[in-house]
Amino acid sequence: MNFEIIKELEKEQLKAEVPQFATGDTVRVHNRIKEGTRERVQIFEGTVIKIQGGGARTTFTVRKISNG
Repeated sequence: MNFEIIKELEKEQLKAEVPQFATGDTVRVHNRIKEGTRERVQIFEGTVIKIQGGGARTTFTVRKISNG
């Protein structure tokens, strides 16, 4: 029964359009950072090296691309 409740909550939290990407793709991640009363967006670009899980609990690991 608890599993059914969790599944229902996950369905509500999923976005309608989730970008599709795979391991090896280069992605840009936009991260909101709150500093006191200010809020800014930090962009992180890198290569996806791992995708894990499914549904609303999917996580992915990105290795940063840096020059120099």
